[in-house]
Amino acid sequence: MKKLHFIFYPVLLILFSMLPVLSIHADDWGLRFNQTLGADGMAGESSDINIPYSGTVFVWLSAYFGQPENNTGKLYFSSGMTSEYADKNVFLVPELLRTELTLRIGSNNELKFGRIPYTDPLGFIVSGLFDGTQISLALNNNTISAGIWYTGLLYKKNANITMTSDDLASYYKKLDYENFWDTYWAPRRILLAFDWSNPYLASWLRLNASLIGQFDLSGSNNFCHSQYLAFKAGMPLGSFIFDLGGCFELAQTSDKLKISLAGELGIAWMLPTPVRDRLQLTCRLTNAAIPDDLFTAFIPITTISQGTVLQAKFSGLSMFSLDYTARLHEAFSINLAGAYFIASDYDTYKGYPKNPSGGRDGNLLGSEFSGRLVWSPFSDLQLNLGGGIFMPSLGNTGSKNGALWRANINMALSIF
Repeated sequence: MKKLHFIFYPVLLILFSMLPVLSIHADDWGLRFNQTLGADGMAGESSDINIPYSGTVFVWLSAYFGQPENNTGKLYFSSGMTSEYADKNVFLVPELLRTELTLRIGSNNELKFGRIPYTDPLGFIVSGLFDGTQISLALNNNTISAGIWYTGLLYKKNANITMTSDDLASYYKKLDYENFWDTYWAPRRILLAFDWSNPYLASWLRLNASLIGQFDLSGSNNFCHSQYLAFKAGMPLGSFIFDLGGCFELAQTSDKLKISLAGELGIAWMLPTPVRDRLQLTCRLTNAAIPDDLFTAFIPITTISQGTVLQAKFSGLSMFSLDYTARLHEAFSINLAGAYFIASDYDTYKGYPKNPSGGRDGNLLGSEFSGRLVWSPFSDLQLNLGGGIFMPSLGNTGSKNGALWRANINMALSIF
């Protein structure tokens, strides 16, 4: 399967070799420095405090080509280098970031090539940068798009694909430059997506729907192909916004054919206060697996962590969260959040240790409380200070475990 990587290198080479002959009429560039220092551990265990650090510098460039009065396309390129300290190890990670060539077809249609961002309507099936192509067509108030991507050229920690036990083992394997090929790349998948959206279906309704499929190219016996039918409806009503979404998954594994369900309900209230603030209630649910039956735990393509401290995978998990966000000043905003986690399928849920006594009291994992302060005195400088605590004592699954805590400070500086 390694030979599959080389199919993409000539394509990229041809694409970028064409760039010098293009008539570029305007360009822009910038540098961005991102520094994050964190700390996490378990309450009462001062000797086990982990202090991770990451520092990233990346450069970006954008250029339009075509006639100045009628641009027919755009190139965006970005690349970065990250220095990380984690688990008492220091390592450097080079990465090609968002890099895409956009061609306009008519006035409202687009064709994209390169490393393109994609997120499903629900935001918990698949999200990230993927290598491939996507076409978007605007038809009246409808937008229809189709894309095909490959994941095997991405850095594994940013791709965050942990669908199988082989994926998980690869994810946690330390990056080794002497064995770069087997320790850098993400799992090999082909990803396809067909999307439809209409934000003006009615004065009170906007709708998004997607049909997504991924196919495992690893060649192992521990494979997983999966397809997803997802939708999300948004209904603004006065100062409230109601969101309702659902997903049906069909998965083919080495064992058998399985199905699973996931859903989301959200209510946002724009509060009638002097400041710009919002209260958001979100409920996310997944089904439990039934032994020797058709139902299995929901398996997302990319792992999108649920919670600030617990950072759980949305598989065999349900959660209820309440978020308050306020823009107190043009340069200052805050976020306060609380969440409760339930293992909807305890046996397949992999994100939390079992009761240390070995028993199984229930499926209530516990509560999390977190907060974040954001200060941006200038458009090119932002400081973030956040942290939280997860309390298993408020559940009945691992109530004898100590509370987990996490804190971090982040600084982002941009130079244009």
